Amino acid sequence: MGMFAVVCASAIAQTPSLTAAPVPMFSPAERAQIAAFWMQPGRMVQGLPQNIVTNGVWQVRPDPAGSAWLLKYQVAEGAAAAPPTTSPTAVETLPAQQTWRNWVTAAIAWDKYRAQVVADGDNEKLQVGTKLGLEGTAPPSPGPMPSGLQAACGDAPPFADVVAPQTTTVTFDDGSSYTYQDHTDVPLSYAYYRFPQGTDTGGTAVRSMPASELDNLFKRAGLTKQEAKAARAVSMLEGGFDSVNTYDTGYVSIGFLQFITSGDGRGDLMHVLTREKLDNLTAYNRDFRSFGVDVTPDGTLDVVNPDTGSELVGSDAVMAVIRDKRLTAVFQHAGEKSSAFRIAQIEVAGADYWPGNDPVSVNINGSVLTGLVSDVVHSEAGMTTLFDRKVNRGNIDPFAAVLQQVMVKHGLTSIPAAAPYERVIIKQCTYRHDFLNDTNLSQPPPSPAGSNNGNQNNNTN
Repeated sequence: MGMFAVVCASAIAQTPSLTAAPVPMFSPAERAQIAAFWMQPGRMVQGLPQNIVTNGVWQVRPDPAGSAWLLKYQVAEGAAAAPPTTSPTAVETLPAQQTWRNWVTAAIAWDKYRAQVVADGDNEKLQVGTKLGLEGTAPPSPGPMPSGLQAACGDAPPFADVVAPQTTTVTFDDGSSYTYQDHTDVPLSYAYYRFPQGTDTGGTAVRSMPASELDNLFKRAGLTKQEAKAARAVSMLEGGFDSVNTYDTGYVSIGFLQFITSGDGRGDLMHVLTREKLDNLTAYNRDFRSFGVDVTPDGTLDVVNPDTGSELVGSDAVMAVIRDKRLTAVFQHAGEKSSAFRIAQIEVAGADYWPGNDPVSVNINGSVLTGLVSDVVHSEAGMTTLFDRKVNRGNIDPFAAVLQQVMVKHGLTSIPAAAPYERVIIKQCTYRHDFLNDTNLSQPPPSPAGSNNGNQNNNTN
């Protein structure tokens, strides 16, 4: 999730309940008022990005179909659990799959070259942009696709497309304005690009916010000191309270931990909206309902189309937010201006993703032992590592498997007995960042002699 919001599994059972409300969520008068607001002159202004002077009107971007194929390839080569920012062609593969990797790498380079030549030609006709192609020095053709790769993943679509990016600026009555560019510029090897009409902005990074302001927000949200430190550390890999990402497999990803809608509009971002709606209805109505964004009693996104005034629910509402930057801006505006929305984000982070009370079970010599993560993990670095996994992947795997491996190796007969080996276990669960090297977090003690002090790393996925 960083700016790469990928997939967060939603803890639906933990979603706060709302009292029954009539459906539809907006009355005809409310929908008319919302549409009238959004249709005011100057509310949304569209144009060409400034970089056309150097990059031209026509630019090369990933093809969504090619990106989706790359995810199939990543799964086929056994690298599905790699962090989303890792290129599929950079993941270590089995020797037998090296031929696949070579072909994919060459095909991406070939498609990029061909697309850039087309873009250069079109820009030359418009007399804009610097010629970026390399005519006469084309990369080698990838040749025929390996039959095994085709059988595993299907025929590969193009990896590159020629597009004309567009900017959209949305302005609110308080003078706040937000500018977005579609066709987000990500590497052609990125396996999670899905929506060319989507956008991406980091907002104000949590690390740049005053410490006193952050301390107050986390205190008001009721997080413990350890929970707050973990959430703040993981947020460094994500974004600010006002960050937005609508181009990848998270669909609509918002906030300091990139809470998502999922495709059906029922992801953990709905937990955040529900939380604010329950905690501070006045702020919620100001932040969201007044602009045509709401959450249904069963936890589904509901929006008013700014152009037509029609009400959209679920997947239709999700796609409306991705397409229409006015709805996108509602979330960024709330993240920038509303303490209530920020506090709701923090509350859901603690409720949905804190791993300390997660149950864990292992099989030792035919006996199933059960316990909690907190029986083994006591350090801030350890908890933050698992918190990161839970935020980005929806679970703390491979924690249980690594715990069992360590217990068998050292003849341990209870889960709490594994606590001295926390460093070894956490090292093997490291995902996007090695928090064992973070001096701002308390660290596990050195492991007992003979356990490599966590230097072994047999499974980091």
